Amino acid sequence: MIHLTLKWGTLKSWDFSESEKGRALLKEYNDIGSSMSAMMQKDTPRQKEIICELIDECPDTIYNDWDGDDMSKEEAKKYVMEYN
Repeated sequence: MIHLTLKWGTLKSWDFSESEKGRALLKEYNDIGSSMSAMMQKDTPRQKEIICELIDECPDTIYNDWDGDDMSKEEAKKYVMEYN
């Protein structure tokens, strides 16, 4: 089951085991470098693009762990790209 949870404007948890493209995007994201803590992660512009591509891979809504609400794909992309 593909799912994505965001917090602090970045990845918190995910499962892309059923998506070859998702797994490749996560590999690229990690190859750039990432923190073990979502709170400490400072995404590069490319990493933000990757997250948006991962959002597109999700079949449904994206969970925002900060607010405890589901977001549409467009809301999730805006959250990632504008988070400061």
